[in-house]
Amino acid sequence: MKRPPGFVSLSKIILEQQVSLASARAHFERLKAYVPEFKPAYLLKLTDQEMRKCHISKQKASYLRSLSSSIINGELDLKGLWELDEPEIRRQLTQIKGIGNWTADVYLMFCLQSKDIFPIGDIAIIHTVKELTAAQSKEEISALSEHWRPLRSLASFFLWHYYLRKRNRPLLL
Repeated sequence: MKRPPGFVSLSKIILEQQVSLASARAHFERLKAYVPEFKPAYLLKLTDQEMRKCHISKQKASYLRSLSSSIINGELDLKGLWELDEPEIRRQLTQIKGIGNWTADVYLMFCLQSKDIFPIGDIAIIHTVKELTAAQSKEEISALSEHWRPLRSLASFFLWHYYLRKRNRPLLL
């Protein structure tokens, strides 16, 4: 379940915030088809109206522009993240408007292959843990996840898998 690190994957993760994976995928494909190349400079040239033609909300358009600007201005070096520790990667990512802990968690897990990430802000994971265990609050779920160290990312994949299978949705593979 690896995604290549970089601008394209991080943009996809931003589009996946609070929507179904299928919806995010469709929006990304529309946007990708609209620009000559999926690169920061091309996204920055798009107007809000052009973004809307691709079904990108005004808010997510601003997030994609913030990411693009950060890369172009040299504030974020996605290729250099490999050399940093997880807290520093998280700090750099979350300084960008529109990138919070969930987006950083998903990028760390899928793109940088971090093995001990537990995305406590993920609705599917929270729902599944509540369904399968006695833990009901975020605090209880977070405490439970401590038992899964140092492989909380693997536990997260299992929880997502369970969530998707139970709802007859396509798996993450």
